[in-house]
Amino acid sequence: MLLADELKTLFRRWRTIALLSALAAVPVLIAVAVRVTSHIRAGGGGPAFVGSITQNGLFVSFSALIVSIPAFLPLAVGVVAGDTIAGEASLGTLRYLLTAPIGRLRLLVVKFLGSMAFVVAAVLAVVAMGVLVGVILFPVGQVTLLSGATVGFGGFVVRALLLVAYAALSLVGLTAIGVFLSTLTSVPVGAMAATVVLAAVTQVADSLPQLDWLHPWLFSHYWFGLGDLLRAPLVWDSFGQNALLQLGYLVVFGLLAHARLSTKDVLS
Repeated sequence: MLLADELKTLFRRWRTIALLSALAAVPVLIAVAVRVTSHIRAGGGGPAFVGSITQNGLFVSFSALIVSIPAFLPLAVGVVAGDTIAGEASLGTLRYLLTAPIGRLRLLVVKFLGSMAFVVAAVLAVVAMGVLVGVILFPVGQVTLLSGATVGFGGFVVRALLLVAYAALSLVGLTAIGVFLSTLTSVPVGAMAATVVLAAVTQVADSLPQLDWLHPWLFSHYWFGLGDLLRAPLVWDSFGQNALLQLGYLVVFGLLAHARLSTKDVLS
């Protein structure tokens, strides 16, 4: 099966292993930093939930995810998605893939699904390592949500899985853009860099009040809406709006990628 082969190739690459390892190191660094400085100050500034880590180690996963969403996860996505088509072209394997009875649309779908599989693995690496290191270094108890309600470990697991789903969903648009950019060149680094820079530029634009009319259309606009999933009862507004926005980006850039690959000369 083509998708199974794509996943095997992707997750056996040293680059993929290095990216996942680097992402898994984020919660470790946060937890160690808080542990080392906990005798100096309690609470303090920084990302949300950092001040609560010393009271409950489960907050390490929340803090690490919030730190990773604006920078580390988009960087990893840019590297993987930007390499999907351009990497095959640079290696000269794209022509062989397309001369086989695969079809260009099917190839695009497989490359996108492979990239999304990496996205899910990346988010899981951050959250799972956050839970592990938090349990090792800090006491664990009931989790106080943003609404003030508390949940036990089972409730925390449910919320954590919802956060993984939300974060992965939030990166659908950027992944589709990366795959599209990858069809425009045979130099993977160019597509990777363009995807990462675009993610940064979009977040800057989203922070400018002068562009508030544009904000709802930016793929990064709902990235921090995951806080709605940490309330009781659950608030699904951001999840639904984010899903519609990401679906729109997927359709638009999926069609653009297909149009580009359909006319791409891979035999020259």
